[in-house]
Order: sequence, then structure tokens, then C-alpha cells
Amino acid sequence: MRIIRLKDVMETTGLGRSSIYKYAQEGSFPKPVSLGGRSSGWVQDEVEEWVIEKIAQRDEKLREERK
Repeated sequence: MRIIRLKDVMETTGLGRSSIYKYAQEGSFPKPVSLGGRSSGWVQDEVEEWVIEKIAQRDEKLREERK
């Protein structure tokens, strides 16, 4: 398990800082892990799983549109 910082999360997802925190607060994105003080990070596997889920949703939508 690896903890990644905001910059890496932004690069992985293509989302901006505000969107990441907004989606996490809404419960539609993995929550950050407190690393002490004002530092936080995300579990890399959870972020990557979120991206994979978004790709699967896109693919399912495309399959449904082709029917």
C-alpha cells in the first residue's frame, strides 16, 4: 500500500484540487488520509480503483448507446 500526495492524485485523475476535495466530501471519491498536521494523502489503490470504475462506467454507457 502506498500513500500519494495531492499532486499525484491530480495527475492520475485529471481533476483539480477543488474537485478532488468536493467529490471526497460528497462521498464519490476516496477520502484523504491524515498524515499529521496539515498533511494528507490518498491510498493509491483507492484512487486507481476510482479511475478504473469511471472507465467502466464510460464503457457501459457506450455499449448501451450502441444498442
